[in-house]
Amino acid sequence: MLIVGERLNTSRKAVAAWVTSRDAAAVSAEARRQVEAGADCIDVNAGTALGQEPEALRWLVTVVQGAVEAPLCLDSANPAAIREALSAHRGKALINSITGERARFEGLLPLVKEHGCGVVALCMDEAGLPASAQDAVAKGSRLVERLLSEGVPPSDIYVDPLVRPISVDPVAGPSVLEAIRALKQRFPGVRTICGLTNVSFGLPLRRLLNRAFLVAAMAAGLDAAILDPLDARLMALMRAAEAVLGLDRHCARYLKAYRAGRLGEE
Repeated sequence: MLIVGERLNTSRKAVAAWVTSRDAAAVSAEARRQVEAGADCIDVNAGTALGQEPEALRWLVTVVQGAVEAPLCLDSANPAAIREALSAHRGKALINSITGERARFEGLLPLVKEHGCGVVALCMDEAGLPASAQDAVAKGSRLVERLLSEGVPPSDIYVDPLVRPISVDPVAGPSVLEAIRALKQRFPGVRTICGLTNVSFGLPLRRLLNRAFLVAAMAAGLDAAILDPLDARLMALMRAAEAVLGLDRHCARYLKAYRAGRLGEE
């Protein structure tokens, strides 16, 4: 599992304040906490910095990469902001995200190809969000086929079937699981990803729901998740699920987490 730490997003009030005041120490500390908790990649989002997003996202990239060695997930629908962020990024970035919408696709594809980035491909197009698992698979398939035809390697494509809150749609969870299974079968080598915490929006004890959904999604074939790595129980369950699903050769990552005291107690 590729773990993308979600916490450096200006939709969080504290992060928005740090970005506005250019508090590099606070941003660096948050990035380090996520990596120390097990994040493989750090999502950076400055979407609420209206009119200043490109500059703010570039600043976040510079500060975070000054604090941790992990690659970054550049989270913006704005090609200008992604371009600025890529100009400062060291190594291979993950762009979050491209869609089947013409303007967004044409604005971001050249950056993906020029910089050799990984890319999150959302299962949506000009008609909007998917209405069902079948619709998500259809929208995602068209987008993946376009990316492959443009020379983007399958392993650089992360398809996101778009998790919706189960508080709004009671079949939102099963629909995503169905879409993950179908997309994995249709496109061997292409990866799947989701924004995990969307599933629990509007409900109490959100972490409990996030944990249950992560294990179910992994069993369906999920390869990566954007989540809160500071949820130690979630991370422990993820390591346990990797082991029981045969995704952790000789249980090496599970044992490493155990020796580091990251699995907690029975």
